[in-house]
Formats: sequence, structure tokens, C-alpha cells
Amino acid sequence: MSKKLVIANWKMNPSSVKEAQVVFKSTITSAKGLKNVDVVVCPPFPYVNIKNDLKTKKVYLGAQNVSSESSGAYTGEVSASILSSSKVSHVIIGHSERRVMGETNSVVNKKIQQALKAKLAVVLCVGESVRDTHGEYLGFIKQQLHECLQSVSKAQMAHIIIAYEPIWAISSNGGREAIPDEFTEVRIFIRKILSDMYDAKCAHATKVLYGGSVGPEDVSGFLVEGGADGVLVGHNSLIPKKFAAILHICNTK
Repeated sequence: MSKKLVIANWKMNPSSVKEAQVVFKSTITSAKGLKNVDVVVCPPFPYVNIKNDLKTKKVYLGAQNVSSESSGAYTGEVSASILSSSKVSHVIIGHSERRVMGETNSVVNKKIQQALKAKLAVVLCVGESVRDTHGEYLGFIKQQLHECLQSVSKAQMAHIIIAYEPIWAISSNGGREAIPDEFTEVRIFIRKILSDMYDAKCAHATKVLYGGSVGPEDVSGFLVEGGADGVLVGHNSLIPKKFAAILHICNTK
């Protein structure tokens, strides 16, 4: 059984360091004894030292974003080297909420290049805002992959994780829930694109996660029926009981 990858995206939460410590401690407790799951917590930038403060090796630390520049006069930006020196191992790039703010595939590509240079694992988010009946969304995802992974070598793909994020299925957008069959279709399509870009071995080795709204009630379906290599969890990663349930389900599937 290959290890499942569970990534907690805290977004702009919680509102205090004290609350962040409580949530992180509960995540550490929930992750104890789970042999088939790797857990990554991605808190807001001010909380990146939380892992060092709590001294755990069971949970990896991730970031929600990174600058497309290596250094310089870029107020408010955080470079890949700063993340690396802060013991961050993973970084989410191209999240739909960043794209809504104007982040293009070209910018995402630059961020990926910076992250790879700093030896960070990249969680590349791709996904359509509308699931049309003519399959145009597949072309949209194909374009995202081609443009975001431009100049990324086959060797570097060992450090790339793909998170399929159907924007229409995210709860904060008020959309309907996705079903495992819809993820299966896109997972197979993503691997086909990666196979064409690199080769079948690379495509098979690349983890593909489900990144829509996911909870204890549906995570099993995306893992078993959908074939997901793990999940990118938003709101429910901040609710200790729900996130613990997600971790334990992932550990057994």
C-alpha cells in the first residue's frame, strides 16, 4: 500500500497563534501511529515557526504560496529560500483562490521554478471553474498543465504533486459536490497529459490528489473509487475531529 498524502490548507485561519497551536497539536495527536499517511500542514506565513515550537517530525510543514522572484524589493512577498530556511518542505502553488486574484499560468510557472531551486515539493493546483457538457474543461486543464510545467524536467517531476481542484465543487463557492467518477476521469486525463509530456513512468509516479471540498463523509469515495493518492483539505483541516477522521480513513484505504 502506497502512502496517502493529506495536505491541510488553513488559508487565512485561525485568528491567533494560540488557536493555531491548538489545531496543530491536535493534528500531531491524530497523526500518531498512522503508518500509511504523510501529513502536511500549510498555515498562514506568520505561523510557519509553529512546527519548530512544537518539535514534531510526524507532520510536515507547508506554505500556501511563494514569490515568483528569488529576492529583492518585493514588499509583502516571501521567497522560496526563506521558506526553505524556515523548515518548510512543501508549497501550494496555483490555488484557485490565488488565480482569482490574478495569478496566471505564467506566474505559476515562475513560482514553481523558484520552489524547485529551493528543493521544495510543489503542490500544483489545477482545475476548471465550470464543468461543461462538451469536455472543454479538459482542454482548460491540459493548458494549465502545459503552461505551468513549462521547462520542468522529468527529473524535477519527482518533486511535483498535482492537486485537482474543481472550483465549482468548493463549498465556499456554493457549488454542488463532486463525485468520485468525475475525479477519476480527470485523474486519468492528467496522467495521460503527463505521459505525453514526459513518459508513462513519470505520469504513474506523480501523485494526483483530490482538492475540492472534502470531509470524512466522502473522502473514502475519492480514495477508493476515484483512485486519489490523497487529498488537499481546506476548512475541515481546522476542525480537529473531522480532520482526525479524514486521516484515519486515509490510513486504511
